[in-house]
Amino acid sequence: FFGIMVLSAIGFNVVQVGLLWAPKKIKPELSKISLIKGVKKKFSMATIVEFLKGIVKLGITALVSFSLALPLLGDVTLIPDMDFSLVLERIYWITLWLLAGTLMVMTALAALDLLYTRYSYTKSLRMTKQEVKDEHKESEGDPQVKSRIKRLRYERAQQRMMAAVPEADVVITNPTHYAVALEYKPETMAVPKLIAKGIDSLALNIREVAEEHDVPIVENPPLARALYATVELEEEIPEEHFLAVAEVIGYVMRLKGEKPSRPSGNGN
Repeated sequence: FFGIMVLSAIGFNVVQVGLLWAPKKIKPELSKISLIKGVKKKFSMATIVEFLKGIVKLGITALVSFSLALPLLGDVTLIPDMDFSLVLERIYWITLWLLAGTLMVMTALAALDLLYTRYSYTKSLRMTKQEVKDEHKESEGDPQVKSRIKRLRYERAQQRMMAAVPEADVVITNPTHYAVALEYKPETMAVPKLIAKGIDSLALNIREVAEEHDVPIVENPPLARALYATVELEEEIPEEHFLAVAEVIGYVMRLKGEKPSRPSGNGN
């Protein structure tokens, strides 16, 4: 009878969680032998819940089995007066009655346990608000980190731009609010290129660096504003500004004693 109950319990466990075969779990590993980890595992909340569930199941099963057996105690007292064949038959029906009742109770308990297990598993998959926030940070990036990275990139871009100012052939200013630095090497470049630009404090820095490295500074407010608004760093000057830029570069070349060379667009 006990063996049948054990087999039934194993069967119900398979129904709940499925048949699992993990040979690696059976393999002994010394690294897994830890007294502290063992105590924590034995007294974890999940272990306590499973222990209490087992006590409740055992108590209910025992109570139902006793309730089923109690009415049959009177028949047991009559066994000594019965024929042997009747005794066997009576024991058979009593055993069958107890087994059927016990299996019904165990089935009901297994069904309830299955529902609870599924509920607990589903609940464990739900993320808390903090977990959702952390996942958003991991997938989209921490806004503070992204802002810091963006600022660092901007600062590095400014540093590279300021490092290019000494290579400029002319800096065109507003004169105080705008500054654009142009590079033009007639022997290698068909069109002047904008290598630095800025407004307000950055424009002041460009002018200061230009003065330190003897880069000519020319005041032309309309051209400075137009180039700042329409030309990006490392871009060539667009054709609509060729004439104005050519006049500035020609003026600078005359100051240096060089022969002016007008921008040719495509070099033709």
